[in-house]
Amino acid sequence: MPLAEDPRPLVGEPLALDLLNTWWMRDGVLQDLLTIPGGFAVWLGSNGLDERFAADPITLTHTNIARGALKTVVDGGRTDDLDAVLGMGRIRATLTADGPGEVPEFDDPRWGPGWLAARSYLELLSTAPDRIRRCAHDTCVLRFFDTSRNGTRRWCSMAACGNRAKASRHYARSNPRSE
Repeated sequence: MPLAEDPRPLVGEPLALDLLNTWWMRDGVLQDLLTIPGGFAVWLGSNGLDERFAADPITLTHTNIARGALKTVVDGGRTDDLDAVLGMGRIRATLTADGPGEVPEFDDPRWGPGWLAARSYLELLSTAPDRIRRCAHDTCVLRFFDTSRNGTRRWCSMAACGNRAKASRHYARSNPRSE
């Protein structure tokens, strides 16, 4: 049965990180939104891409390639796969009634969602690369862009991972181990 809503614990991050956050942990098991029936359509919809791109198998394959390339780069690996994804599109400058603009163009529109996510990563790097973070909780794999005023956010969510970490520290302080 296809998904009706997005099951991920963290949504709304910039597109590159939101694509990476299609992987998350639940009860110690890695989940993958893009392998759940209807999950790709949910991801496209949650990012406003469902009007422009179809949730077909080839678009999903290209988006998975982009996700893997993003993960490699964010984890400090090589950049050539992400460069290859970026080579599938370009930005065309335009002048509109509202002023200057940019329009993404693709040789094959099925690269669109993955290309836009890769482009989003470049924008994050040019804005504040030090604010691209991985949740500090040991078992969490989620990524976020730290928009806190002082740039010290550590958790994907204070209500989830941050609270678990605080509870764990409290338990360790209040229950000394017997020797």
